[in-house]
Amino acid sequence: MTAEIPDPILVDFHLLDREIVDFAGAKIGKVDDVEFEIGDDGRPRVAALLVGQRALGLRIGGRFGTWFAAVAARLRAEEDPQFLRIPYDHVSQVGSHVTVSLRREVLTTPPLESWLRRHLIGRIPGAGDARQ
Repeated sequence: MTAEIPDPILVDFHLLDREIVDFAGAKIGKVDDVEFEIGDDGRPRVAALLVGQRALGLRIGGRFGTWFAAVAARLRAEEDPQFLRIPYDHVSQVGSHVTVSLRREVLTTPPLESWLRRHLIGRIPGAGDARQ
């Protein structure tokens, strides 16, 4: 199978809100926003995929987006909460989902998922015995 990435990439059509999976097919999250940089040729290019509720809130903007980003920031243990940033160099295929050449285990867990595991799922009897 060859790696296929559309050229040119249409951020709103090819990337935003697409599921991200690792090379083994494990789900990582959705593309909530993208980060750009200026290339050597002076043209903007996608530098990274941003994943997480805070990134989505900042993308949405307005009162709801600000509130959404603030709630996501409160769910993080760190003082300066960041979102999951996947360098675009790791994108190997863009189609109905985005495939990256990383293992899910090497990436940080989104804060909402961690919070739900600790405060909700972890309190369900037998939840610690469940297999993924």
